[in-house]
Amino acid sequence: MIFKLRTIIFFTLTTTLFFSCNKSRSNSNEGAITNNNEDKIIGIVSNQYDILYDSVENRESKKRYIPRSIENNEIKFVSSHDWTSGFYAGSLWYLYDLTGQNKWKERALKYTLKLDSVKYYTGNHDIGFMMESSFGNAMKFDSSNKFDEVIVQSAKSLLTRFRPQAGIIQSWDSKIHFEEGKWRCPVIIDNMMNLELLFHATELSGDSIYHDVAVSHANKTIENHFRPDNSSYHVVDYDIESGEIISKSTHQGFADNSDWARGQAWGLYGFTVMYRFTKNPIYLDQAIKIAEFIKNHPNLPDDSIPYWDYDVDITESTSRDASAAAITASALLELIKYVQEDNKSNEYLKWAKIILENLSSDSYLARNGSNKGFILMHSAGIVPYGKEIDVPLNYADYYYLEASSRLRKLK
Repeated sequence: MIFKLRTIIFFTLTTTLFFSCNKSRSNSNEGAITNNNEDKIIGIVSNQYDILYDSVENRESKKRYIPRSIENNEIKFVSSHDWTSGFYAGSLWYLYDLTGQNKWKERALKYTLKLDSVKYYTGNHDIGFMMESSFGNAMKFDSSNKFDEVIVQSAKSLLTRFRPQAGIIQSWDSKIHFEEGKWRCPVIIDNMMNLELLFHATELSGDSIYHDVAVSHANKTIENHFRPDNSSYHVVDYDIESGEIISKSTHQGFADNSDWARGQAWGLYGFTVMYRFTKNPIYLDQAIKIAEFIKNHPNLPDDSIPYWDYDVDITESTSRDASAAAITASALLELIKYVQEDNKSNEYLKWAKIILENLSSDSYLARNGSNKGFILMHSAGIVPYGKEIDVPLNYADYYYLEASSRLRKLK
């Protein structure tokens, strides 16, 4: 087991050499996207997605039509069964929300409906990501009940992965393309993001089974994924028959015992959602614990845009992860509605504003006409496997737009 690299010597060297440099990337420690430049930023992101939309419409492949990232200086397109497939439609929905322009609604609806068949997908846990970001937002911004059946069927598909003996939803199958046979019943912290789908299905159908499975999974995640310092393992592997834990490890983090940045953000967001639907204080408490872990981590840069893992050895080439920052900001802007202490709520609001301000700076927000139309630069996908390092990612854009929408509604 690789132990965490948290020694006084490490902190002294890294903070002295690099954190002083990070200050130049932060526009301000006070604030947020101001009213004066909000319209300018919305104009930039709209123009970017006009460019991206044209590329999507003019793509050569009809099977791979969803823009995920940039690879070899070209847009990387994926199919409807990629775990990121819903984020493009979701970003279009948020552009409609932010601009009020019907063209974004029309485009969002078009690329949402293309995912209709995904409601039957049982290949892994990611159907929650796929359908909530697309059809979930369609329900939010196009008030009708025409999408109810899609959400309920999607939740039924997700339930096929529930393992009663362990009380969890299995994330990946034991035989998966990247590491065949490494795990028997892996559960990743990302899976917390799929539980919103189950709660929506209970609301729409009246069937409590979806709610009960979500609660079971969340409780097991609190019990088994978190360390004493409130950081999270990425992967917990279970024995399906006994429910016993086989191992705790990582797939996308630096080391088994390290703190993968996006994983911590998934946990924060997921437990905030759990509290929204259940009002159970254990979930609010867990969300606050995760927020405090992230906020007070000595390796969090001054601009609050983390490196891809909090325990990685930091050099000039170490990749930031704008996606982790965007997810964190969006989660905080919901969490503040539930935190009882005014000083803590204000602290989290200020922090979320700082993150969004820095994501909206020249350091992370793409210049008009650049970045192949994606909004944010400098995200990290699967660094240990050499994939998607320092690139745009469609889910970074999605959570940035969601956070921007949430912040605007607070004003």
